[in-house]
Amino acid sequence: SVSVNTTAELTIVIPAKNESRNLPRLLTSLTKQDYPHLALTKVFVADANSTDNTREIAISYRDRLYIRVIPGGLPSVGRNAGARLAITKYVLFLDADIVLEDPTLLRRAMEVMTRRKLHCLTTNIWCSNGGLSDHLLYLGNDFVQYFASWTKPFATGMFMLFEKQKFDALGGFNEKALYAEDYLLSKQVSPRRFGIVRGRVSTTNRRFQKMGHLKIVRMFLRTALNSWNESYFLQDHQYWKEA
Repeated sequence: SVSVNTTAELTIVIPAKNESRNLPRLLTSLTKQDYPHLALTKVFVADANSTDNTREIAISYRDRLYIRVIPGGLPSVGRNAGARLAITKYVLFLDADIVLEDPTLLRRAMEVMTRRKLHCLTTNIWCSNGGLSDHLLYLGNDFVQYFASWTKPFATGMFMLFEKQKFDALGGFNEKALYAEDYLLSKQVSPRRFGIVRGRVSTTNRRFQKMGHLKIVRMFLRTALNSWNESYFLQDHQYWKEA
C-alpha cells in the first residue's frame, strides 16, 4: 500500500477551546465532503486547554476522520502548531464554529487552488442561525472581501486554504497579534495568487451576540484603517476575552 505521507496533499487545522457544542457539526460536515483524498487528510484539532469534552468529541471521530488532538492556545498559536506538523503541500485552517454545508466545497477549493497555483484561497461566509443584521454584516464582509482581493486580499480564519511553502515563507500567523491575525497574514498574499471559491461556509452569530453588531463593525473599520500599522494588532482589544 502507498504510505499516507506520499499521497496526502492536504492537512486541516482547527483551533478549539470549549467547542463541544459546535465541533461535532463541523467534523460531521467534513465527513460528508466528496473530496477524494479525505481519508488521507490529517485533521489536527489544536485544543486550548478546554474544560469541556472538546478533546473527547474530536477523538470520537477517529473512525471517520484521520484526526488527532494537539496542544493549542490562542487561534494563531493553535493554527501554527498544526501547520508545523503538516508535511502536505496545502493546509486548510477552519474555525471550530463553522459548517461546510456544501459537500463539494472542499474538493472544489482544492481544484481551484491547484489549477490556478494559488498561495491562498477562501470562500464566502453565511450566518445560518442569524437575523437580518447578522446576514447583512456577513454579506458586507463577503462584498468587501471580493473587492479587496483585487488589491489587498484578506481571508478570515474561518476558512483559509494556504500553500504550505508560502505560509512558511510568510512566517505563519503572528502569535503576538491579539486581534485579526488572519487579516495580517492574508494581506501579504499577492492578489494574483489569491482566490475566492464559489460557495460559502456557515457560522454562528455568537460573535455578534457577545460583542454587539456596532462594536464588530467598528473593529472591522479600524482594521481597514490600520492596515499598515502592525502595532495596532499587537494591542489587546479584548477581542478574545469577549468573543
